[in-house]
Amino acid sequence: MCSDGEQLKRGQRRDMEVVLEKKDAADWAYRGEGAANLVLAYTGSSPAFIGKVMRLQKARTNGSKASNSPTALTAHELLLWKDVDDIVATSNKELACQLYVKNVMSPLLGSAYVDAGMRVPVSREFLESVEKNVISQRPASRVDATKVDTQSDTVLLMSDHSLFPRVTQEVEPCISVEIKPKCGFLPSSKLIDEGNSIKRSITRFRMHQALKFHDGEVSEYSAYDPLDLFSGSKDRIHKAIKDLFSTPQNNFRVFLNGSLIFGGLGGGAHSTNLAIGGAFEDALKGVIQRGDGKRTMSFLQLVAETVHKSGVLDRLLEAQKLDNLDIEGAIHAYYDIISEPCMVCRELGKEKVSQKYLSLHSMSLDESLKMVKDFLIATSAKDCSLMISFRPRKDGNPGSPCNNLYLESTNQSFDYKVNFIDLDLKHLGKMEEYYELDKKIVSCYNQMVETEERQKKTASTKALQTAN
Repeated sequence: MCSDGEQLKRGQRRDMEVVLEKKDAADWAYRGEGAANLVLAYTGSSPAFIGKVMRLQKARTNGSKASNSPTALTAHELLLWKDVDDIVATSNKELACQLYVKNVMSPLLGSAYVDAGMRVPVSREFLESVEKNVISQRPASRVDATKVDTQSDTVLLMSDHSLFPRVTQEVEPCISVEIKPKCGFLPSSKLIDEGNSIKRSITRFRMHQALKFHDGEVSEYSAYDPLDLFSGSKDRIHKAIKDLFSTPQNNFRVFLNGSLIFGGLGGGAHSTNLAIGGAFEDALKGVIQRGDGKRTMSFLQLVAETVHKSGVLDRLLEAQKLDNLDIEGAIHAYYDIISEPCMVCRELGKEKVSQKYLSLHSMSLDESLKMVKDFLIATSAKDCSLMISFRPRKDGNPGSPCNNLYLESTNQSFDYKVNFIDLDLKHLGKMEEYYELDKKIVSCYNQMVETEERQKKTASTKALQTAN
């Protein structure tokens, strides 16, 4: 297995002695961003940073953290993670997040697929210069809401998983795809209210699409179904990859030699029209050896076959299924942990609070802690990204240490490597937010279904009246 992390670990002590200053800011280029972090890629010549990316925390434009959390773990979070000594030993939330990836997510998903990275000191002037350098490349919606958190004194340095580690001076083409798989199973918890039973038959992703469309976050529905990607079936995985390509939103991006060639930088992407598809087809010329009009199809096939062969989604699905009681169960345990009256039971009223909810509140503290901890770990697994990188394998290089796959449609062999990224520690204080969002998603989807049914009945009535 190709390991990007080994070079980073070997150079860790040396890198930590470096403090990034204002003069270094020009060597870091905008790569993309999520809700709480901004990603930069190194473009300079220092051996310590070649092949690296950094993640910077963002702050809201009103000055609060983008993740809306304090800088240190709360007393309840220290209790939650009491079994992980490294996390409990630190008072710094940013370091705790890195240690969470190393000590919790890496054992679950496999150390070969997870790079916890390392913290590197930075000056305030470095962060302020970066802010100025990248602002013109950031999506307008992100700029309005968030900025670089210049109060941080460290950033997270990681291997650039869109590239292969350089072992020779010869640079080979490398193409990488970043996929957000989302939740790959339907919940079956008995704690799901009957009014929300739709959750047992419709994926969270599909229901969330309705809310995002309603709120104007997406311009059209995605045909992607996470159940296809996690199915283990070659045909269904291929369908999932094609659906992601057709409507990438912020769930599918492609990089060539580390530069984005398909998908959105941080604000999502529109559906793939002829112009976008044609440009992507042209960009594949140096990597996929096939005639015009067929390269994209072969590339999507390459991605699908690698997902199937690698089997990495099996481990991700296991981690996601740690959420075996759903937020509708975990929220009750949360209130017991923070020693506050359960707002969910209060909303339901005494006559509607069933025995199943009362039994949750009679659990021991350790049982409540485990339930919420498992839910938060599962949430990390549902929100992460999968990065798969490919490079054509040369005929004279049969001894490559990397995994490889033969693509029949192009008669090519490819080295490939797989990494999970964005395995963020989820904060205990967001449990109520998760619960409220879940309610909103289900309500919006149910309303959409009711509206569609009314429209169908109206159309059917009109058709009958016209016929008569």
